[in-house]
Amino acid sequence: MARRRFFVNGVEGGTAELHGEEARRLARVLRAQPGQLYEISNRKAVYLAEIIDAQPGRVTFRVLEPIEPKAAPLQLTLWASLVKFDRFEWMIEKATELGVHRIIPVDASRSEKGLFAGSQKRRERWERIANESSQQCRRLDAPEIRAAVRFEQSLKEDAEFRYFLEEGPAVPLWKALPSQRQSNARAALLVGPEGGWTEAERQQAAAAGWQPVSLSTQVLRAETAAAAAIAILTNAWMP
Repeated sequence: MARRRFFVNGVEGGTAELHGEEARRLARVLRAQPGQLYEISNRKAVYLAEIIDAQPGRVTFRVLEPIEPKAAPLQLTLWASLVKFDRFEWMIEKATELGVHRIIPVDASRSEKGLFAGSQKRRERWERIANESSQQCRRLDAPEIRAAVRFEQSLKEDAEFRYFLEEGPAVPLWKALPSQRQSNARAALLVGPEGGWTEAERQQAAAAGWQPVSLSTQVLRAETAAAAAIAILTNAWMP
C-alpha cells in the first residue's frame, strides 16, 4: 500500500513540521503515532520520514532518506473556461491528478455572467483542492492556480504546442500530436465553456496560431473534455 504524502514548508536539520488542518487530520483522524512512516515533500524534494511527535496542531517528522521524485515529461497549462463552480472544482481535482502544471480560469463569451467576478473569491478554495489532490496522488508539488483572465489574454500563451479544444469538426487530438515529443516540452490546452465557443473566438484563436482539435463526435461537458484531453496529452509524452 502506498504511503500517504504531505506537503511541509521546509526541511531543516533533518526534521520537518506539519501544521494546521493537515496536522489535525493526521493526528486525530489518521491517529498518527511516533514511529509511523510517511512521505513528505517541501515542493522541491521528497523524503521518507518518521513521525517523532504528533500533536493536534503540529506533527514533527525526522527525515530518513530522500525519494527520487517522478519528473513530469510535459509541462501542461490548462486554460479552462469558467463553468459552474462545482463542476470547475471537479475539473481542478482531475486535472491535478492527471499532472497538469498550471491551471488558469478563462472568461469566455459564453461563460455564465458573474463567474468571472466570483472566481476571485474562489481562488483560495481552488488552491486548497489542488493541494489536497496533489498529496493524495503523491505529486512533488501542486499545480499553480492563477487568477481568472479574459479570453483574449489566454491566446498569448507561448507554449510550443497549443491546442484549442473544439466541439465541432476538427482534427482528432491524437492526430495533431507531434511525431517527435521531447521531454520537458511545454503545451497548452484551451477548453471552452458550457455554451461552446463563438465564431469570433474561433477566428481569434486561429489567428493566434492555436491548433483546433476534437475528442469525440459526441458533445462533451467542459470538465469531461478537459480530463479526456489532458489524459491524451500527458500519456503521449510518457517515456
